[in-house]
Amino acid sequence: MEYLATAPSKTRARAIREISEEIRIELLRKSIHLLIAFVPGIAQLSLGLAVGLLSGGVLFYAASERLRMEGYRVPVISKVTALAARRRDGDHFVLGPVTLGLGALLALLLYPNPAASIAIYALAFGDGLSSLIGKTFGSVRLPLTGGKSLEGSLTCLIAVFIASCAVTGDAKRSFIVAVAAALVEAAPTKDFDNIILPVAVGALATLLF
Repeated sequence: MEYLATAPSKTRARAIREISEEIRIELLRKSIHLLIAFVPGIAQLSLGLAVGLLSGGVLFYAASERLRMEGYRVPVISKVTALAARRRDGDHFVLGPVTLGLGALLALLLYPNPAASIAIYALAFGDGLSSLIGKTFGSVRLPLTGGKSLEGSLTCLIAVFIASCAVTGDAKRSFIVAVAAALVEAAPTKDFDNIILPVAVGALATLLF
């Protein structure tokens, strides 16, 4: 913020546009991210249906993205992917939706309830909201995290704590899970946190609940 205040007007305007664009992209990405929160409810109705939807979604997206990389456009999917791509993605395969689906799928296949649900909610709300808050309001950068913020990590902790409490009713153990989730989410793992976070949280939740 200090840089924006002292920079020349054109540079400041460009910086503001870049920040606004980054926030817009993050809003779109995390809106998609939060949809994974519907998976536990679907799994309660039918585990096979939830696994089938996740598997089919990952395969369909991967095929659509491969076609996009080759110059073909798949209606809706290619447009949304292009709009949600971060600058670091460039013209490469956008991996986030694949790891998101795989993370939720692994949680369902590896862990029983309530651990599976807690793991998926940690992915949906903990990771999703922490990134959004961190990008929008984050100012205190944490060392060794690749630029992640204290505000984002606290958001992850609170979101996972609330979700775990809602599922289990156990505040003490939910707090332990939430702290672990915040630590894992803060690691500089880029899109692979979509897999690492639910697997780690699910393993701990299986031990505690």
